Amino acid sequence: MALLLLHLFTITTWLSILLIPLLASALSFNYSSFSPLSDDNITYQRAYPDSNRVIQLPPNPATAGRATYNKPMHLWDKTTRNLADFTTHFSFVIDSQKRTICADGLAFFLAPQGAPAIANDDKGGGSLGLTKDIEPLNSSVPFFAVEFDIFNNTRDPPPTHVGIDINTLESVNTVTWWSDVGGARRNEAWINYNSSTHNLSVAFTGFRENTTVIQYLDYQVDLRLHLPEYVTLGFSMATGSAYAVFSIYSWEFSSSLEMDDNFTTNPVLPPRRRGKNRTILIVGLSLGGGVLIGVLALIIWVTGIGRKRYDEDDNEGNNQGLNEYVDYEFELSGPRKYSYKELSQATNNFSDEQKLGQGGFGGVYKGISGEANAYVAVKRVSKGSKQGIKEYASEVKVISRLRHRNLVQLLGWCHEKNELLLVYEFMPNGSLDSHLFEENRFLTWELRYKIAQDLAAGLLYLQEEWDQCVLHRDIKSSNIMLDSNFKAKIGDFGLARLAEHSKGSETTVLAGTLGYMALECAMSGKASKESDVYSFGIVVLEIACWRKSIDHTMDKQGNVSLLQWVWELYDDGKLLQGADPRLCGEFDEQEVDV
Repeated sequence: MALLLLHLFTITTWLSILLIPLLASALSFNYSSFSPLSDDNITYQRAYPDSNRVIQLPPNPATAGRATYNKPMHLWDKTTRNLADFTTHFSFVIDSQKRTICADGLAFFLAPQGAPAIANDDKGGGSLGLTKDIEPLNSSVPFFAVEFDIFNNTRDPPPTHVGIDINTLESVNTVTWWSDVGGARRNEAWINYNSSTHNLSVAFTGFRENTTVIQYLDYQVDLRLHLPEYVTLGFSMATGSAYAVFSIYSWEFSSSLEMDDNFTTNPVLPPRRRGKNRTILIVGLSLGGGVLIGVLALIIWVTGIGRKRYDEDDNEGNNQGLNEYVDYEFELSGPRKYSYKELSQATNNFSDEQKLGQGGFGGVYKGISGEANAYVAVKRVSKGSKQGIKEYASEVKVISRLRHRNLVQLLGWCHEKNELLLVYEFMPNGSLDSHLFEENRFLTWELRYKIAQDLAAGLLYLQEEWDQCVLHRDIKSSNIMLDSNFKAKIGDFGLARLAEHSKGSETTVLAGTLGYMALECAMSGKASKESDVYSFGIVVLEIACWRKSIDHTMDKQGNVSLLQWVWELYDDGKLLQGADPRLCGEFDEQEVDV
């Protein structure tokens, strides 16, 4: 029996290896350095990877260069109108080589797949290599870019700045960049696009008084209105009559939307050849898939895994493996299983009137549980969201086992009709951020201090008092919920990870929310107890100051970071001036000062 299973496992493994390259996948890659040898995945134009494995643009006047990834990204789908989430992180250096005037800049960009490359006679300069000429500013080819500009053109704010460009070199949003090109210091940049909110957020390092700080920039845009389905992505760098040395040290990118099975990067293939290839592909997938199904069926029959552990409705869709995993996890933990019909009726068929909010992976709806005759909150994962499925599985693994008065309680789950649903206790007073930042809402200092204590108690339980250490990785005011008595409870464990108490950190893919993320966590990708405590500290500052972690209305000089603003008040001996002015001084100074 064991030998048979071993043979079956071997066959299944090889079939998986052979079939995976033929299946659809979202674009994702990670370069910690760049090989000076041939790399089929990156195309270079007048830029090159040097012996130090760093992409360089030669320090020559009037030069433009590019480094682009050869595989396209599926930005949005014409049939479903689904739009991709994407995130990228890269590190770079701009070295003025001690020149007082240097130019021009570096940009991360998206452009149509197959768009023309930079011309051989492109002189670089203010175009940053994105358009053929600086005038007119608008490009005949659509593009999106985040520019790191070190030269003050007439259209630019002085001096160095970061801007968001859409089809034009005149930025739709920009902020002064506290760069240190004279010191040739290494910079980090993070660009994140949320397909649900259409929010593009940019975080990048700056240097102020010899201290590394994180600056922010954002803009709301529906990229479907500006770019085609498939786009090329990469970097463009340029110098003018003045110049600098541009170097890219690392590049990480991931997106959520899978490539269409019918997509080809070579649209001019002869029809006959394309048809032949598609026939081979279809036959290969059919035969391979048939064998794979047969092997899996035999494994299920031999090992007895195919016991009926869930209803027939659960077999709909493509989540059967997840269903079984979820069933097993929840059988151990206690939350009950709801039917889809039950939750649909409870939320009036998930009507907009019952919607409490929308997150990155789906909506949350208010419902009434017929069994308990009480309100519940139902989280509905967006269909087709791979990240949402991961979040769902994470909540199953983590929060279903936790029990604490300062954690939102998970009551049950449902996975039928290709739907993933989680049922939580209903929190009548909603999220903390709504009480802090929405008009006509106000919390007394006593309530605020009690909320901070509740949050601290919940975090202590996660880090020290449960069997394993739970790294939440997304502590923020919108994830802190308030019950009818304004007791605070930590919610949304979709990004949470389990770790051993003895381990100081957990190496993971970068996760969290800009503004609440510790600098070392953002740069290393390592979540830890300390990084969750840092996020807790930012929430406490929001509670005390009535300011968001990132607020572009705070300071016209680009000081949008709440933490940086508070540090400056502290340095000036004016810390108490940071307290919410609506409190009118009615607070315990010792509690605020702590």
